[in-house]
Amino acid sequence: MTLEEVVGCNITDKKMETVSQALEELLAAAQRQDCLTVGVYESAKLMNVDPDSVVLCVLATDEEDEDDIALQIHFTLIQAFCCDNDINILRVSGISRLAKVLCEPTTADNNANEPKDLHCILVTNPQCQPLKCQALQEVGSYCKESRCKNQWVPYLSLQER
Repeated sequence: MTLEEVVGCNITDKKMETVSQALEELLAAAQRQDCLTVGVYESAKLMNVDPDSVVLCVLATDEEDEDDIALQIHFTLIQAFCCDNDINILRVSGISRLAKVLCEPTTADNNANEPKDLHCILVTNPQCQPLKCQALQEVGSYCKESRCKNQWVPYLSLQER
């Protein structure tokens, strides 16, 4: 391995870690301001009604979801819609980490309430009170850089902490 490859890997790893932290901060801030839509169907409904309010689409899977054909079809359609409407997209792994960030249970509770579908999360930016935070700019910048490298749907791995 050359020095350039070692240094390049280090820079890439640090960037990914920074963007992962920014994503977690953004999701927590958006949730506090009621700017999150959680769930594949709920997200599709919102994008159909008000696509201009959506600033980020997070598509989350884990290894056990890779064989879920219906979910992959939904993801393909959502990605196409996001590309057509200039909505930033991120693919992430680590649904359990997302659940912790959003303080969501990962299993059904005693009342048989099912956990929320965290496979698709939209961050919206209402016109009346825009969401302003450094994390949104950082994640948006990462998505833009990825598109410049012809990687239209960048991937992040959220790590347990």
